[in-house]
Amino acid sequence: MKSFREVVVITAAALSIVGAGCAKKKVAAIAPNPPAPAPAASAPSSAPASAPVREASRPPAAPAPAPRSNMPDAATRARIDQLLARIEDAYFDYDKHTLRPDAIKALEGDSRELRDILKDYPEYKLTIEGHCDERGSAQYNMVLGEARAESAKSYLVQVGIPAQQLGVISYGKEKPVCTDEDESCWQKNRRIHIVANAQQH
Repeated sequence: MKSFREVVVITAAALSIVGAGCAKKKVAAIAPNPPAPAPAASAPSSAPASAPVREASRPPAAPAPAPRSNMPDAATRARIDQLLARIEDAYFDYDKHTLRPDAIKALEGDSRELRDILKDYPEYKLTIEGHCDERGSAQYNMVLGEARAESAKSYLVQVGIPAQQLGVISYGKEKPVCTDEDESCWQKNRRIHIVANAQQH
């Protein structure tokens, strides 16, 4: 039978072995985590890094239309001249500036087509000339000629021609178309006449 001393020695040895085993387990349990693996190198790109990304092909942009001119071309100017030649002079009674029915008919003839052309060319101007017969003073006839031109302008504005495209001028009795001293001749001189401004041609 083992002595008490032997039992104590055996027991102490056994405890030291068990304690060593536990210590190892604790150390293993708190061991630091292994370092994270380095990120895998990305596969090399087949295109260089600096190469620009190509955009999807687009159809070429249509060219911007040329700005429309405020002045008519040669063919349109020729048509305006034809219309002005066909618009008969409007005539007036002696010492009057109101439009007679025959004067309105004369202005009405081609003024609507003229209006349709002029509205597309706001810089193109016409001048309405006022004329008188030889009777009366030069000063009086200048005023009367202007009043006749203004009457014609008012009518043409009512038709639709912009007022800013119609100028007026009076020649009084300075530009007669007839020089005989009778009523037939004087009637021809009491008129308005429409022309395109010369500097536009």
